[in-house]
Amino acid sequence: MKKYENIKSFDELIDLEHGKIGTESRNRYEEHSQMFIISEMLKEARRNANLTQEQLAEKAGTKKSYISKIENGRGNIQLSTLIRIFEIGLNKKIGLTYL
Repeated sequence: MKKYENIKSFDELIDLEHGKIGTESRNRYEEHSQMFIISEMLKEARRNANLTQEQLAEKAGTKKSYISKIENGRGNIQLSTLIRIFEIGLNKKIGLTYL
């Protein structure tokens, strides 16, 4: 626990646990974090629309297994497919922010 006693912010904790921005470890952490956020957003939007994974897949022109992979934070997502799932399958707009 000594390694945490001087931590004063969440950013310092992330640096300690996953490395500084730009390191391989930190990049992996950031990718997994973003995938988790996308997966949770998709699950919530699908449930709010009262759709099963299979129904959403059919509306969006993809497979249930692909929806499941996204919702479970696995696999690679093509941006065009993600937009189609949200916009056509869920009738939701999706936006990106560049930081």
